[in-house]
Amino acid sequence: MKPEDFVPSFKREERRTCIYDRVFFVPLTLHNQPKSDFVFPGWEHPDLFGNTNPVYIEYCSGNGAWIADRAAKNPNINWVGVERKFDRVRKLWSKVKNHKLNNMIVLCGEALNATQLYFPTNSVQAVYINFPDPWPKNRHAKNRLIQPSFTNEIWRILQADCPLTFVTDDPPYSAWFIEEIQAQKGFASKYPDPFYVTNIDGYGESYFEQLWRSKGRTIYTHEFKKIEHKR
Repeated sequence: MKPEDFVPSFKREERRTCIYDRVFFVPLTLHNQPKSDFVFPGWEHPDLFGNTNPVYIEYCSGNGAWIADRAAKNPNINWVGVERKFDRVRKLWSKVKNHKLNNMIVLCGEALNATQLYFPTNSVQAVYINFPDPWPKNRHAKNRLIQPSFTNEIWRILQADCPLTFVTDDPPYSAWFIEEIQAQKGFASKYPDPFYVTNIDGYGESYFEQLWRSKGRTIYTHEFKKIEHKR
């Protein structure tokens, strides 16, 4: 199936929080439906995964190359690809359909908003953030995904001792992430100072990793695990 084959059951002006054909819609602005009208049914609900397997989330899934590959190779794990841009959501959806990935769903929405509203506490076993927009200018730093409000939410949804993995090609964003996650005091790094590695066998490749490596850029991979009790 092609990305353009995915057509929501409602018009843009009628957008609402719902689950439709393996896509979980969480719009930022709801015109016709109060947020309280939708109740998250649980990851085990048939409209989502229909089982109690571990749930792994990738934020900033892009066109879905990395998460679709992970889902195909790990069928006993439930995968959630979070992406804000609808054209990319369609590409993710087409991979779910074409590769028959019953263990993968797509969330169309903004990461922090969706997490705050609907992701249950202690319900996730791994979080991945692959190549988020670095917003390199200082005046745009407030737009970065990695902020105290977001890292607090990731700590909330993760189970104890479960990992948060962050990958970027941008050295200032790497430093920003390390500073923010250490300030959160709820995570411990897998890697010693400088708290990242530049190559991991078997991690998988996204479109952006292939692109930036082809241009000779260094890829920084960080992994922090949730500490049960904050320091």
